Amino acid sequence: MCGMCGELRFDGLAPEHSVIRRMMDTLTQRGPDDAGLFGEGAFLFGHRRLAIIDLSERARQPMRDADLGLTLVFNGTIYNYRALRQELAGMGYRFFSESDSEVILKAYHAWGNDCLTRLDGMFAFAIWDEKPSSLFLARDRFGIKPLYYTLDENRFRFASSLPAIRACGDVSDEIDDAALQFQFTLHGSIPAPWTIFRQIRKLPAAHYLKIEGGKMQEACYWQLPACRPSPEPTDADTLNEIHAALRAAIASHRLAADVPVGVLLSGGLDSSLIVALLAEQGARDIPTFSIGFADQPEEAGNEFYYSDLVAQHFATRHRRYLMRDDEMLAALPKALAAMSEPMFSQDNVAFWLLSREVGKEVKVVLSGQGADEVFGGYYWYPKMAAEDENLPMVERFRRHYFDRDFAGFRAILAPERRASIHEDRVTEFMARRLAEPGADTFLDRVLRLDVTTLLVDDPVKRVDNMTMAHGLEARVPFLDKTLVETAMRASPTLRLAEGGKYPLKQLARALLPAEIIDRPKGYFPTPALKYLRGGFLDFIRDALNSAACRERGLYDRAYVERLLAEPLTHFTPLAGNQLWHIAALECWLQGQGI
Repeated sequence: MCGMCGELRFDGLAPEHSVIRRMMDTLTQRGPDDAGLFGEGAFLFGHRRLAIIDLSERARQPMRDADLGLTLVFNGTIYNYRALRQELAGMGYRFFSESDSEVILKAYHAWGNDCLTRLDGMFAFAIWDEKPSSLFLARDRFGIKPLYYTLDENRFRFASSLPAIRACGDVSDEIDDAALQFQFTLHGSIPAPWTIFRQIRKLPAAHYLKIEGGKMQEACYWQLPACRPSPEPTDADTLNEIHAALRAAIASHRLAADVPVGVLLSGGLDSSLIVALLAEQGARDIPTFSIGFADQPEEAGNEFYYSDLVAQHFATRHRRYLMRDDEMLAALPKALAAMSEPMFSQDNVAFWLLSREVGKEVKVVLSGQGADEVFGGYYWYPKMAAEDENLPMVERFRRHYFDRDFAGFRAILAPERRASIHEDRVTEFMARRLAEPGADTFLDRVLRLDVTTLLVDDPVKRVDNMTMAHGLEARVPFLDKTLVETAMRASPTLRLAEGGKYPLKQLARALLPAEIIDRPKGYFPTPALKYLRGGFLDFIRDALNSAACRERGLYDRAYVERLLAEPLTHFTPLAGNQLWHIAALECWLQGQGI
């Protein structure tokens, strides 16, 4: 929905407007419709607006309620804001806008920190409370909306993107060794609170942060249980609950907008089911969008057959975009620069290009991210479950998910950097997360970890970054709170039946063509970035052989030369091209001017 930033001083000085304006400039694409700046004394907020709900001037941000002594900046959408508004009005609150932003202000005044348990949606926001002189920040349960910050003895700064923090001009570019290990072990995903830079952190999903009287308090306000209820319902009752929750999620995600809402239609089960349920609820002439790329000898570059099938079946207003290799190559530096953090998935470029075109048509789209993690759609889940139960949980997980073991990670690095890294931070972190209470089985633990942690910093971050780079808001109904909690009460056995996503397939039987339901699972096909040759290989070779890369001294040169000599040979266990991995990080660093 927007981009936000701000600063709180601890040293008695006022924040510099020029610094906040630089931060705001980096967020322009997240909020191209309007800009606002407000602060008094020790705090200063900046905001870039993408107008989705209440398009009037009354919904501008930063939003200040002088009577309550509160000022807000907010990024996201609250899907149940109308119901909360009615409840708050019944408590005597009076509203000056029709926005969900103002509902957050009143909810915070009414319920304090507990307002977070009442908000259904995707959000990151900051509230300045004049009376105790406190700053309150929060992030939604699944980290759909980002929140970065940096802290020193003089100030606290926050923003919707990491580059916005760097725009302050006085934040170190020192790379965090722990984050680097996560980056190359978990497919480019760095879990909160780490980022690639030692001085920049991100608030974890489902957490809030409060600064008052010089003290900072961080706390988790929601946890996801993964246990069977007692007595355990029948499979039929469970499926009915899931289907009802999904229908409600689709409706709420579509209706919370004062602009048209489209669908990113890949032709897979998840996005196709979104279209089917919208049609079931009476939506007509639904805007749908698909993208494809040139084929490679090893892999087809599009799945238009399936997306066309769905578009024709539901008579959607369909647009499909077939991108040539030269268009994709030209977009590559821009897509890398749009990443708030470096990411490895080739899907990023596809989403950037798709969003560029879709943003010309609509401001809001629904997307199918989250369904595979919530409903067990990935092929590695049954492989993990089949491992010896006597093995440590993290070892069962590692064998089918890690891109590299600790030794393999260290082998990437230049000898000087390798010599300073001795601790396997990823295995320790993953073992601790898998061991957390509140889950019945090993697969329950794996699925919970995926939904609450790994999903946040790969597919969810990818969709937010690439769509917001074009002023497009992407909503993910499969990560609706009620739907996820309902699904997590279902046994993994039920969810993984018939090759995974059994509850979704059962619902789809009455709504979608069988070809969509029973097809092999597809992925966003961008084969030119998986099988590197031609101009793509030249682009990568130039980056890795550049003076900047050599002087940075991050990689072992023998390793780099080996990958460049055999660009189609070295892949990770999940089919990631190792050459693309090292190049993507280096290109991102260079694109950030580092």
